[in-house]
Amino acid sequence: MTGTTLLLRQIHPAFVQNGFPTSQAFRPTPKDESHLSIYDGDRIDATAAWSHYTTVLQLSSVGTMAITVEECTAEGLPARSDPEPFPEHAIIDFSGLTDKECQRKGKKLQVKAVARGWLHRVN
Repeated sequence: MTGTTLLLRQIHPAFVQNGFPTSQAFRPTPKDESHLSIYDGDRIDATAAWSHYTTVLQLSSVGTMAITVEECTAEGLPARSDPEPFPEHAIIDFSGLTDKECQRKGKKLQVKAVARGWLHRVN
């Protein structure tokens, strides 16, 4: 991955309000152990990532949005490849941050993703 690599995030229907994702979609939940799962955009495109997520993993997503490695780095959030459980998997690491810090950084990532727009969207 490079600084301009798109990190593809699947957006759960519960995290959408008025057609846009909430910042919850861009921060890990307690079960995620401080790691936000994403797809490495150098290895898979937005539509294929959505298809994999909804068909192979059988999880819910209304579409794919993205942030870049550089945008994460600017927030002090390392992004790295994590090829388990599948080769295109990667993570954004929120380790060591308080809940408040995670919320603030998630909001900043959300703003960047919304400005970029949906890369794949289903109705």
